[in-house]
Amino acid sequence: MFENRIQRAKSETLFEEAKAYFPGGVNSPVRAFKSVSGAPLFIKKGDGFTITDEDNNTYTDFCNSWGPLILGHNNKQIKEAVFETIENGMSFGTPTAHGNELGKFILDHNRYIDRLRFVSSGTEAVMSAIRLARGYTQKDKIVKFDGCYHGHVDSLMVKAGSGLATFGVSTSAGIPEAFAKETIVLPLNDEEAVENCLKEHGHEIACIIIEPVPANNGLLIQRKEYLEFLRAVCTKYNVLLIFDEVISGFRVGFEGAAGYYDIQPDLITYGKIIGGGLPVGAFGGTKEIMDHVAPLGAVYQAGTLSANPVAMTAGLACLKQLVDPSFYKMMEDQTAYLADQLEAHAKSKGYTLNVARIGSIFWLCFSEETIRTSSAIQAESMEYFKVLHHELLQTGVYLGPSGYEVGFLSKALAEDQAHLDLAISKMKDALDIAFSAVSA
Repeated sequence: MFENRIQRAKSETLFEEAKAYFPGGVNSPVRAFKSVSGAPLFIKKGDGFTITDEDNNTYTDFCNSWGPLILGHNNKQIKEAVFETIENGMSFGTPTAHGNELGKFILDHNRYIDRLRFVSSGTEAVMSAIRLARGYTQKDKIVKFDGCYHGHVDSLMVKAGSGLATFGVSTSAGIPEAFAKETIVLPLNDEEAVENCLKEHGHEIACIIIEPVPANNGLLIQRKEYLEFLRAVCTKYNVLLIFDEVISGFRVGFEGAAGYYDIQPDLITYGKIIGGGLPVGAFGGTKEIMDHVAPLGAVYQAGTLSANPVAMTAGLACLKQLVDPSFYKMMEDQTAYLADQLEAHAKSKGYTLNVARIGSIFWLCFSEETIRTSSAIQAESMEYFKVLHHELLQTGVYLGPSGYEVGFLSKALAEDQAHLDLAISKMKDALDIAFSAVSA
């Protein structure tokens, strides 16, 4: 079933070598290709909508470094800005004008936050926002939702998604039971469960945290009414609402899901796109809440490389290209085109498939139903993805190596209709092979 028709010898050799250096040969679990076939690809170059591996195979990329490369690889404006900044140094551990410029640009174009703090990753942003929520409310417990992933923060590694779902486990070793007891896990899309929880525990719950666009364990698009309910019920019980927009921020719109749904959370976390391809995260909120962060307040947060000039420059060069509202309409239109083409092909062949999408995020879901909870994803459906992923690699199309992960469209590909159509054609052919193989 998994005959390789492309040369992957160098990637295979490098992976065997890497096993001597890193646990499992990787520095992030899902990269290990555990749920698909073969050794992980070692990529040496990216340009526009393509990546090239060490064996000189070139692929149309729908992963885009797991989302941050919304413009595509090796973007000219970002690269030039970074090179210019590096001439003066890469890190000083001091404030820089670059940080001011990026901070001002974000706040000038975002109605949902008054202040923000830069950090170096999405996980760090979430960790800091949770600490701030607890410090501000003087309450300890938090609520998260099954199927939402918020980075590898101890108190949030409870029934998380992303790479964990790939390995079929629901939590992580090394987390004290006492930490987990401070986290209440509820099902998504269930107003009654939230209301009952807050009735009983609201006096000790600091915050509810949710991916407003859950995109780490499938693309579990939530009803706007449900998100509006969360805003209302948090206000009712004096609980902060945190939107984890590490993925959705600047991806579904410049103001993220908060702007897409026009819902005001108390805190928002960002990552991915605001670094322009470099490691950056941020958390923001109202001035009243953010003023509780040190040095103004008692909630301590620090980072040596936070707001380093190179990352700030890359982020600003990226975001300046996204601020035109027509950008997001074009991206959403082309993502809808991709989804419609694949769904029409599946319908014509009688395949069980729908393509969930929002903005420029999509997910191949081997179900006829709209999936809004992680429990509704059938594990056996991943067998289709495993074959699909393998066949796409053979023809030069790269998806993230897990059926639970979403795909991302880049501007570089969205603007090249001929290559987008070619990639869609290859995806249709791979679907034919996958359904034939699994159904046999």
